Amino acid sequence: MDSPPQSHVRGNDDALLASLGYKQELKRDFSAIQIFGISFSIIGVLPSVASVLVYAIPNGGASAMVWGWATCSIFLVFIAMAMAELGSAAPTAGGLYFWTFTYSPPRYRRLLSWLVGYTNTIGYIAGTAGVDWGLAVQIMALASIGSDLSFTPTVSQTFGVYCALLFCHAIISSMATKIVARLQNIYIALNILLPLAVIVALPIATPTEFKNSAGYAFGDFQNTSGWPDGFAFILSFLAPLWTIGGFDSSLHLSEEANNASFAVPFAVMSATTLGCLLGWGIVVALAFNMGSDLSSIVDNPVGQPFVTIFLNSFGKTGTIAIWSFIIIAQFMMGSSSLTASSRQTWAFARDGALPFSSYLYRINPYTGTPVHCVWFSAFCAFLLCLLAFAGTAAIGAVFTLGVVSQYIAYSIPITARVLYGKQFKPGRFNLGAYSRPVAIIAVVWMTFAWIVLLFPTAPAPTTTTMNYAVAVMGGTLVLATIYYFFPKYGGVHWFEGPLANIHASSLGQTVSGKV
Repeated sequence: MDSPPQSHVRGNDDALLASLGYKQELKRDFSAIQIFGISFSIIGVLPSVASVLVYAIPNGGASAMVWGWATCSIFLVFIAMAMAELGSAAPTAGGLYFWTFTYSPPRYRRLLSWLVGYTNTIGYIAGTAGVDWGLAVQIMALASIGSDLSFTPTVSQTFGVYCALLFCHAIISSMATKIVARLQNIYIALNILLPLAVIVALPIATPTEFKNSAGYAFGDFQNTSGWPDGFAFILSFLAPLWTIGGFDSSLHLSEEANNASFAVPFAVMSATTLGCLLGWGIVVALAFNMGSDLSSIVDNPVGQPFVTIFLNSFGKTGTIAIWSFIIIAQFMMGSSSLTASSRQTWAFARDGALPFSSYLYRINPYTGTPVHCVWFSAFCAFLLCLLAFAGTAAIGAVFTLGVVSQYIAYSIPITARVLYGKQFKPGRFNLGAYSRPVAIIAVVWMTFAWIVLLFPTAPAPTTTTMNYAVAVMGGTLVLATIYYFFPKYGGVHWFEGPLANIHASSLGQTVSGKV
């Protein structure tokens, strides 16, 4: 069967977007594979595992790494299915807050849409900040390895590298849509080949004294966290929860995608599934080849358990070589994260919800991209990472904020659709009779997950070990609520939800963006 002409596909995309109340303003230069590239590069399996391994090893060791990842992956796929179904039905850059407004009860939909929009926007800014800060730390770790640990970076030096990375990513994300789309081909190749290379090379390179048996890898449980064993195993979920995320990232690029009703669910499902599989392969390879002295891995002066394992297996030269590619992959993560963040900001500004919306809601005539939103998101990420000067616990809250805020933002529209979404019209990806149970499992799991994410990593926390994400997340929601109800100037006086900017009657469609 011949595929439909490209012009016909784009015509369908424009008509679908018009039925949601919006005119086509961005260029549809992303293919389905390239939209997948956005989601998959934001997951960034290998660099993400490298960043979060420190949270997995103390909470059960090898077996918790392996089985915690496997358990978590099952539920992450449920989230992906629920998000993919919604994304196929209504692929718009506003995504979550648009769905929330459409399916929520009329009495509450403006407030809920407002809170989801702000949570989603701030979550992506925090995600960008977390990725780039982690990248700056990885770069400094590489410098430390190269100097045989004689170089110890200061917070100021790391922050300087962070600012340089953020600036580079803002330049890339401001480029023409076609360029950003083509970069995804490179991102996909590296993010698949690099994990596979490590999975194959690690067992070959690891000396005998660091090899573990299958009984150890799949059955040894060493809890050094201070929490009871059962809860420690639950805390091992932090690694996959932080790694596999950004389920809605492809959605925010949906107005730049060809065949969006197919491309978005394809990207969500394939990126999540492949990320879970590759991630599990990596942690299994690590469990077999990291040795059994967990304290030496966690307490190594480098401060990166992943680096310690690599040094034991590949030596200094091999570790530097592989670590360089990990840094490149994480650089790609930052680029894609800021791109998705800018599109969510642009969509929210299009509906007038952000301060300076009239300035932010502009498309650069040369690149065809929302350049103002790119630099606005980058500037907000810069401000957020000033928390680094308040200590490691404070900057750790930035990582957690990015995940918790996304789970809250995902749960509300999915719940609204299940409880009140009588007008839901499925897209090309449709779960049919399984739609409701999948959505319920996804929401229950996300509620459980964000509670876990707000716990400190050890009992009886001090001011330096406390998980401040609860304060940052709570403060975000409180400020957004205050702004909404603020006398005279608050959103309650003027925010109407998604605003239709096109009259679609000529297309035989119904504008559902503003009800």
